Amino acid sequence: MSAMSLGTSFQSCSIFSQASRSTGYPLKRGLKSFIIPKRRLPTSSISSLSICAVLTKEETLTEEEGKPTFNFKEYMVQKGASVNHALDAAVFLREPLRIHEAMRYSLMAGGKRVRPVLCIAACELVGGNESMAMPAACAVEMIHTMSLIHDDLPCMDNDDLRRGKPTNHKVFGEDVAVLAGDALLAFAFEHIAVSTIGVSPPRIVRAIGELAKSIGAEGLVAGQVVDINSEGAADAGLEQLEYIHLHKTAALLEAAVVLGAILGGGSNEDVEKLRNFARYIGLLFQVVDDILDVTKSSNELGKTAGKDLVADKVTYPKLMGIEKSREFAQKLNRDAQEQLSGFDPDKAAPLIALANYIAYRQN
Repeated sequence: MSAMSLGTSFQSCSIFSQASRSTGYPLKRGLKSFIIPKRRLPTSSISSLSICAVLTKEETLTEEEGKPTFNFKEYMVQKGASVNHALDAAVFLREPLRIHEAMRYSLMAGGKRVRPVLCIAACELVGGNESMAMPAACAVEMIHTMSLIHDDLPCMDNDDLRRGKPTNHKVFGEDVAVLAGDALLAFAFEHIAVSTIGVSPPRIVRAIGELAKSIGAEGLVAGQVVDINSEGAADAGLEQLEYIHLHKTAALLEAAVVLGAILGGGSNEDVEKLRNFARYIGLLFQVVDDILDVTKSSNELGKTAGKDLVADKVTYPKLMGIEKSREFAQKLNRDAQEQLSGFDPDKAAPLIALANYIAYRQN
């Protein structure tokens, strides 16, 4: 199934009809087709870091009459605070002071913490607990922060604003920003390896392998390269756009969910169901991001609005229009939630609510 039919008629998504990973694809401008692959803060300050989980009526998870509704905002605040405490303890100020200041500047700048919470929720869904997933959850957030630091550099997107603050290189310089991202990337893997408790070594090794693949030349890096080569390309289409976002955005979201399922003791069937769920919400995240980029202000987003338009990047609104993009987002959300139908509804509630949050977020 091509991405064109995925984007217009919203039939079965091509990301599930191909192999999970592929190699040997040419990364070049105008590519016609792709194989789609399968100083420490005070405690009060840490707890109050913005989680950005403001609900709309569409995001509320309703249940049968007489049963309590799942309180997503409370869940996000509680899990987000736990993640912030763990990140603060893991990456603390020490020598060399400058590099650790730069690492913490971006890592502790707030944010939605969607990826680490997804990791924890997936772990709990398959029978694990928060402590088993927390090192991996923090590692995913470290890598996500690295990707933001590097993405904002002048040689990449050349951005001045991130999470409502000056970007890392604007504060620390380009050299330190590059190194801060590198340090976060390296420490992420160390943190999983030495800090994960209550999980068998084979599962830890499997989780590390999944994370490495998701961010390398078959994952995040591949998406970034094709994204760069697509700027200004007149013949870039939906297939190419799908490839970019399945790698650049969805791959790390997929890793977060899959790591949680692996570390929580999930079966192979559980892991693959959650992998599919994550791919749908990963693509959903980017479709919504593209819509917000052209419909919200920089003040509302906490980052520079309209930068994709200025850079002449291929986006869903550019190829499909705003309304079709919104319809596509709704379809992806429905398909994602269908992947959770076989799990305990109470344990699946956080992931269902997270999917709705991603679909209806405003920044």
